[in-house]
Amino acid sequence: MSDWLNNALYGWYPYVAITVFLLGSLLRFDHSQYTWRTGSSQLLRRRQLTWGSNLFHVGILVIFGGHLVGLLTPLWVFEMLGVSHTFKQILAMSAGGIAGVACWIGIALLAHRRLFDARIRANSSFADTGILLILWAQLTLGLVTIPVSAQHLDGSEMVKFMTWAQGVLTLQPGVAAVVADVSPVFKLHLFLGMSIFVLFPFTRLVHVWSAPIWYLWRTGYQVVRSKRQLKKAGG
Repeated sequence: MSDWLNNALYGWYPYVAITVFLLGSLLRFDHSQYTWRTGSSQLLRRRQLTWGSNLFHVGILVIFGGHLVGLLTPLWVFEMLGVSHTFKQILAMSAGGIAGVACWIGIALLAHRRLFDARIRANSSFADTGILLILWAQLTLGLVTIPVSAQHLDGSEMVKFMTWAQGVLTLQPGVAAVVADVSPVFKLHLFLGMSIFVLFPFTRLVHVWSAPIWYLWRTGYQVVRSKRQLKKAGG
């Protein structure tokens, strides 16, 4: 990858993603609160929804927490605690792998439910289905990175990603060079991850901001009715 393209994707694009993520979420909350919802369809295929949703949410919380702590904790903190890069690498691979598989299965169930049930598909927007498939692809890439990471048990590759992430947030110039020589699967994983932040304000993912406090003050609300209630209302 050329230096210019690497710098554009991993030096400039992160700030585009962060800006769209924060500003887009704020504008949508301020101007479109009635769309600030998950597009519920829980009355259809409830068992599949329960399994898929639980696996997805538990897995994604573990993955997000692991990425947040693993990437943004300064190196000196791990050194002070006596946590070696090798231990941290193995822990990330094992815990992240288990959570990733659970989340992958959960999203597969949710995507199957939306794609292959005609009633749910008719009630789903392009964004609803699209974001599920993008998240599924991102999880697949994340799982593919595990055997690649196993070739670097000294933790050297992980240190690069920590340096990159912390450099982006602290506005360090030239930080894209840190990940210039990492495996292409890692680069694709990083790029798609940033792209999800770009898409975040325009999809059902925005309801994450509402958990658990914002719903208490939201002026709009969502009404969910069964088919029997709808028939009775229609006379």
